[in-house]
Amino acid sequence: MASPSPKSPEQTEKTKQYDRQLRLWGDHGQMALEHGHVCLINATALGTEVLKSIVLPGVGSITIADDKTVSDDDIGNNFFLESSSNGLNRGSEALRLLLELNPAVQGHAVQEPTDQILRENPDFFKAFSVVVATALEDKTIQNLAQHLWDINVPFILCRSVGFLGSFRIQIKEHAVVETHPDNEQTDLRLDVPFPALAEYLDGFDIDGVELKDHGHIPWIVILYKAVQKWQISNTNCWPMSRKQKNEVKSIIEEFIRKDENGIPINEENFEEALRAVNTALMPTFLPTNIQNLLYSSAATNLTKESSPFWIMCSALRNFIESEGKGKLPLRGVLPDMTASTEHYIKLQNIYRSQAAMETEIIYRKVQQIIAQLHCENISEGEVKLFCRHAHDLYLIKGSNIATEHQLGGTVAAYISRYLEEPDVMMVHYILLRAAEMFRSEHCRAPGDWEPEGDIAMLKTCVNKILSDISCSPFPKDDHIHEMCRYGGAEIHSVSAFLGGCVAHEAIKIVTKQYKPVNNTFIYDGASTNTTTFTF
Repeated sequence: MASPSPKSPEQTEKTKQYDRQLRLWGDHGQMALEHGHVCLINATALGTEVLKSIVLPGVGSITIADDKTVSDDDIGNNFFLESSSNGLNRGSEALRLLLELNPAVQGHAVQEPTDQILRENPDFFKAFSVVVATALEDKTIQNLAQHLWDINVPFILCRSVGFLGSFRIQIKEHAVVETHPDNEQTDLRLDVPFPALAEYLDGFDIDGVELKDHGHIPWIVILYKAVQKWQISNTNCWPMSRKQKNEVKSIIEEFIRKDENGIPINEENFEEALRAVNTALMPTFLPTNIQNLLYSSAATNLTKESSPFWIMCSALRNFIESEGKGKLPLRGVLPDMTASTEHYIKLQNIYRSQAAMETEIIYRKVQQIIAQLHCENISEGEVKLFCRHAHDLYLIKGSNIATEHQLGGTVAAYISRYLEEPDVMMVHYILLRAAEMFRSEHCRAPGDWEPEGDIAMLKTCVNKILSDISCSPFPKDDHIHEMCRYGGAEIHSVSAFLGGCVAHEAIKIVTKQYKPVNNTFIYDGASTNTTTFTF
């Protein structure tokens, strides 16, 4: 029996606890999460499910603002409340049990209604990385949304009623450097090789390589040599069409050595070169979306208040216009390939050195801008990360929930357009909004007391919303009947699913990694359908 391997000195209890998520967002993402402070308004079943999935990965602090006392209904659908909690403050009780999940997380409870906090202590919300709210009345939603918009604090509004659920993200501007695309494009610069790469590639003679070394030539070299040979009869041209790429493949097949019987020798590096033709021969260019970012007013008209993202965008634009000659900085990442260790390490160092040199140029430009504007410093690590992911930068410019709830021209036109489609999920959005309006007018959820008697009143709320956007009433009342049948109840399985989704979005916002939903997500638990809308 093999003896157990010694414990790595670098494996701390913390890294073991968070091992899987560190693979998703790295040490710097975990550090950002641990500095995050999330506020939850109302510890409903949905609210506590959101916090559960934020506490477990190790957010720094959570605060629950909830003035409600625990009821039998709460105990029935909320896993983070106990029978002994009945009659006690819901936020404090939920907080006590949530913090048991992760002792590293700090927690606070505020036993005041949201309206009172907004009136008496509006600065309360400035301390948070993101505010999550659920089970609020329409008027409170608008007041809170407007205040958070004004102080530039991200806001996620959640709803869970029966089989329906939704969340809406309100954020003024959110820049993402690490978007983690599913299929990251390789950046090899074979069409415009920089001097060190060109020297390395030109130093190879595939036909002159000994047979024992033939299977260890990096496929990048094979591809480059095949294109060079193809260009002899296609001057000043780069293979773009399928026909042209197939011609390059034919040349690669000609490079493959054959045995004494004329049968091609199976060499994995040449197979890799054939597979890479369609992806690695993409010409180097500046993507339109990145160009739009770099030449936007925020990047060209910097001020002392400009965020580090826009300062780095400005430095990047300057690099592209001068040293970069119209190209983004090199990623410096080499894909895996069959090659000798010597060849692979040398090629890897060539790419890394070029990327490091270009990053250093951009870092110096960033420092010059900071000196001119007299703003906060930007670390070299931030600039390296920015340059490494410059091909996939992403920006969300959000909209105000308060404006959306006023059903103005563009919002009304947007909703109307979707309501024209059959079986569209926009119907659920209307119903959830109508339920909030009903709660504001009657201080209870539709169907909470008399499901049959509330149908007409809920229908009035629905028709008012439809009238505001110049739409005809629903031809059938099936959805209205169903909403009243729910009686405002939360189904835990629906809240658990939606809570996990909201927690993911909150973590994306706090860590500034991965693209968050922009901006409304609707879930129908009965059909298990989901959709997103952008108001």
